[in-house]
Amino acid sequence: MPAVTVENPLTLPRVTAPADAVARPVLAVTTAPTGFEGEGFPVRRAFAGINYRHLDPFIMMDQMGEVEYAPGEPKGTPWHPHRGFETVTYIIDGTFIHQDSHGGGGTITNGDTQWMTAGSGLLHIEAPPESLVMSGGLFHGLQLWVNLPAKDKMQNPRYQDIRGGQVKLLTTADGGALLRVIAGEFDGHEGPGITHTPITMVHATVRPGAEATLPWREDYNGLVYVLAGRGTVGTDRRPVHMGQTAVFGAGSSLTVRADESQDSNTPDLEVVILGGQPIREPMAHYGPFVMNTKAELQQAFDDFQAGRLGVVPSTERLPHTS
Repeated sequence: MPAVTVENPLTLPRVTAPADAVARPVLAVTTAPTGFEGEGFPVRRAFAGINYRHLDPFIMMDQMGEVEYAPGEPKGTPWHPHRGFETVTYIIDGTFIHQDSHGGGGTITNGDTQWMTAGSGLLHIEAPPESLVMSGGLFHGLQLWVNLPAKDKMQNPRYQDIRGGQVKLLTTADGGALLRVIAGEFDGHEGPGITHTPITMVHATVRPGAEATLPWREDYNGLVYVLAGRGTVGTDRRPVHMGQTAVFGAGSSLTVRADESQDSNTPDLEVVILGGQPIREPMAHYGPFVMNTKAELQQAFDDFQAGRLGVVPSTERLPHTS
């Protein structure tokens, strides 16, 4: 980690919070519990224990890995349905192959992102390629669920294939942080991900001892999840470490700082910074469906059982990757 980088960040456009920016306070720091997903790959549940009013429009986020698989160990997910939201799969290290019943599909690896708008519903599967299953290897990524407003929940599904080289690369004034804008608008710069619900998603690498005070839209919430390393958040330097999420309050800037000393296997502080415009609608969430009412949730289950969310393709062979 990281998969997408530059040798000299000072060659990149620089982002600086204005002098009159209002610093966002840190409201809470939570620690993600660990578990297993799909066919048994390890995850950290980044948003567990956080009140939804601080997450809206985000629903959940899992850190997948970081894990070094032995030959025969890599795992994925079986075919499963979704309706009513978007899934964002960001692969930092390793390879995942996606296929869905709406015709979307592709291979994502080393900094790539797959953005799937489930909308009215589909079936999909994510799995490592056969070559990775045979050889084993490093696997590390994120999956984020972004809610859709009621008016967009039943739109046609859509698949976006975002290559790592497409992300917008930025830095801070002193070059101490590399900022990868995956989706949304950030200080006038646009990431490649096209979102129905206005959000910003940034993967930041902060060098030891460096501090990043970033402008952040006042109408967005603010969340920082630590992928690796140790540091502090907020102007009062509240400590955080791998697997923790910081929830920020209102304001127009947020601050992240890396500790001077990091672990030998984690040279920098790695964080994902998220913000979005709250939808502020009722939410009914169960399993793979996110709707507005219990009746809509029941309809989603009924439609899935009746085969109206699509069917598994006649051949379950995933797209070939070399």
